[in-house]
Amino acid sequence: MATATMLHPDIEQLDRDDLRAIQHRKLAALGARLAQSPEWVAHFATAGIHPRDLADPQALAGVPFLDKATLRARYPFPLLGEPVSKVTRFCATSGTTGLPVLFGYTDHDLNELLAKQVARQLYCHGLRAGDRGYNGFGFGLWVGGLAYDLGMAKLGMVNFPVGPGRSELVVEWLRDMALDFASVSPVFLATLVRVAREKGIDPRTDWTLRHAVIGGQSVSRAFRDELEAEMPAGFKTYNTYGTTEAGGPVVAVACEHSHDRDEMHLINEDTVLTEILDPDTFRPVGPGEVGEIVVTTLDKQASPVVRWRTRDLVRVSDRPYDCACGRQGMMTIGRIIGRSDDMLKVRGVIVYPSQIEDVIAATKGTVKEAWQIYVDSLDQAPGRMSVAVEYERSYNGVPDDLAASIGRDLTSRLGLKVPVECHPEGTLPRYEAKAQRVQLRT
Repeated sequence: MATATMLHPDIEQLDRDDLRAIQHRKLAALGARLAQSPEWVAHFATAGIHPRDLADPQALAGVPFLDKATLRARYPFPLLGEPVSKVTRFCATSGTTGLPVLFGYTDHDLNELLAKQVARQLYCHGLRAGDRGYNGFGFGLWVGGLAYDLGMAKLGMVNFPVGPGRSELVVEWLRDMALDFASVSPVFLATLVRVAREKGIDPRTDWTLRHAVIGGQSVSRAFRDELEAEMPAGFKTYNTYGTTEAGGPVVAVACEHSHDRDEMHLINEDTVLTEILDPDTFRPVGPGEVGEIVVTTLDKQASPVVRWRTRDLVRVSDRPYDCACGRQGMMTIGRIIGRSDDMLKVRGVIVYPSQIEDVIAATKGTVKEAWQIYVDSLDQAPGRMSVAVEYERSYNGVPDDLAASIGRDLTSRLGLKVPVECHPEGTLPRYEAKAQRVQLRT
């Protein structure tokens, strides 16, 4: 059993039954804690149960789901597990569809739980004490930058916490500081490659990056492969997945072996219980099937969640407990396919933005980080949809031919005719963090 990339082999190499035993014990303890909160007792009561019922792990399936509407109804400090006076820090969701939802962290939540969860992931990627990292995730109320600051410190790494943006500085620091690692959104990493080349810096030879954790949004394997091809030999981009509600970017991450299959481990299953459920029936899905990620935080003190619906859809691996890394008890899942509430149904055809990205990323001559979907309505059933892409400055072909090629591939992939427009490089929006791919055009 491989343990060289395990920071916590006593947990990471457990089989599924032993991990479940930990989860069941912690569920009972979580129920006892929540039983002290009138808000939580009232929430459970809507389904005719009590938090102490979690002493029986089968009771979890009867707990009502949590979503943003539930928490916004309890604004400003929804379902806190501790008094506000014991909260060290608050983080928040984006608030793009309403008021941001605040999530608290005690000192334990930050410096023990979150630091340990992220350090485990970094160690899995081969990072060690003394390695130098550029932390390019967002700060402020965002949890991403904070989480990687804590994880890098826990591991003893050297941190350069610039955050997203300041690309002119970052591309030079990656060279001059001989940085080993970057935590960054995939679209901003692609932007850094472009800026570096514009400044006469060749990432393949002038940078020493060995790894990058890419998060904030899912990207196609083709896009990831193109990023890796622009980097020094042996460089890998590791997918990571998490949410503010789950405590941060702590739910899933790729190991050396699952990376090659475009998959991730649920690597913190001892502290974050993850269900993969059919979003219509809410029954667990099996190997090879697609379901929605639903999380329960087992150890978080200030803002625990029980059965939080992430709305993120993922495919369970065909062999979810058979990875060569030795994490036999930690299920493997594919990259995020899309969101159950972001899915588009165009003229009766279900479309996920990730499907469109797959086609664009696989097409030579396109700028991989710059594309948009335009719809005539922002509901989930727009009547019209079109796609805009950019062609690279070095592209020698006819832009209309490139657009036509992408259109044919989209029709083949989706079974839907999609108009495609092709613009010069630099025309479409750039994003330092999560890209807003679907835009309204009347």
